[in-house]
Amino acid sequence: MNSAKVMEELKNRKIKMADLVKYFIDKIKREDKDINSFLEVFEKSAIEKAIEIDRKIENNIPTGRLAGLVIAIKDNMLYKGHEITCASKMLKGHISAYNSTVVEKLLLEDAVIIGRTNMDEFAMGSSTENSAYKKTKNPINISYAPGGSSGGSAASVKAGFCHVALGSDTGGSVRQPASFCGIYALKPTYGRVSRYGLVAFASSLDQIGPMANNLEDLKLVFDIIKGYDKKDSTSIYNPELRPIKEINEITIGIPELIEDGEVEADLASAFDELISRIKNKVKIKKINLPNLKYALPAYYILASSEASSNLARFDGIRYGLNVGGDDINDLYRKNRGAGFGSEVKRRILLGTHSLSSGYYDAYYLKAQKIRNLIKRDFDKAFENCDSILMPTSPTAAFKLGEKIDNPIAMYMSDIFTIPVNMAGICSLTAPYGKRKNDEMPYGFQFIGPAFSDEMIIDIAGKLIS
Repeated sequence: MNSAKVMEELKNRKIKMADLVKYFIDKIKREDKDINSFLEVFEKSAIEKAIEIDRKIENNIPTGRLAGLVIAIKDNMLYKGHEITCASKMLKGHISAYNSTVVEKLLLEDAVIIGRTNMDEFAMGSSTENSAYKKTKNPINISYAPGGSSGGSAASVKAGFCHVALGSDTGGSVRQPASFCGIYALKPTYGRVSRYGLVAFASSLDQIGPMANNLEDLKLVFDIIKGYDKKDSTSIYNPELRPIKEINEITIGIPELIEDGEVEADLASAFDELISRIKNKVKIKKINLPNLKYALPAYYILASSEASSNLARFDGIRYGLNVGGDDINDLYRKNRGAGFGSEVKRRILLGTHSLSSGYYDAYYLKAQKIRNLIKRDFDKAFENCDSILMPTSPTAAFKLGEKIDNPIAMYMSDIFTIPVNMAGICSLTAPYGKRKNDEMPYGFQFIGPAFSDEMIIDIAGKLIS
């Protein structure tokens, strides 16, 4: 259902918002049992919000810019009065006491939030198989993974259960699932979208981003959720945005593919085809990003170190799971042992080790130095180009269960997305091409310097959509 047409028909009183929301709820109830994109549908509050919008229209009261849009949120964003679990047993039954800033902005502009989507537990994973509650499947072919950690959000959009979904991107978690599901997703510049009310995984890397079937919906929602927030100390006040240029003035940088990325042959062919398609519209320039090959190990040291600190608050005492214990040490051990899944435990252990005395300089400090080198590589590249084009993931979607027992192979799915988070810059993934033997889609990302979010959306729209 085309959202622009829906919004116009709603404004002209040809349809009612309540009927639209009931349509989506019925569709989810009927079809999501095969996909598992949602952990919970907010049926009561969604219908109440829809009735409120209809009442505004009937009484000629101006509605918000998102009236007519149905949106899903990842299960790590607070929505007052609704359960939030981060797909973990640790937070089962926890009810949000306030709205995250992004949720508040959506509601103020009359979006209907239809439910919370499944994810890898505490956003740690690349397939949405690490959820404590269910495994999400790719709507294109349910034998395949939808990507992660925002796999539920990507699947909900692709399946037509909502117009737009929000996800969080720490190392590629909106872009990689968008690539696997054949939709668009934006990882904004760090600090452009408030993280207030987002349950933190790695605070220096996390960013909330929109996911949609088309760039118009994605840009509309991004325009709403972006902006300075005094509640978030990392929020950027009044950034100097990169100007949007005419397409024939744009230079696209093409880096050499990372050898260890195990890029699929069909993806490499699709990449060459895409470059051939756009080279008559923009200038193409070969660039070098020499330190990208170190991004993956450095990222997992930094992200796991921040996770071990952020997740220390989840002890089962103040909220969430509490299985009891004989003393404080026994209580911590049992609560965290029962509450966290294996991937979360793995990253807590890795992060705690990296930050421990005797290892801090060898691991954490060295990883921070690599992070600075990666940022310098991007800064230098952007002196000669406006945007960098590269694959979003080295493969199309893999089958469910194929990599769950091989963490290193799973981590490699994010080899092309992680550097963007390390540098704090922006990236938009767009679908292009398919793997020949199973028709699973590929995604390619337009990476831009800090505060060029609108520019890369414009570039992608003129070159791919």
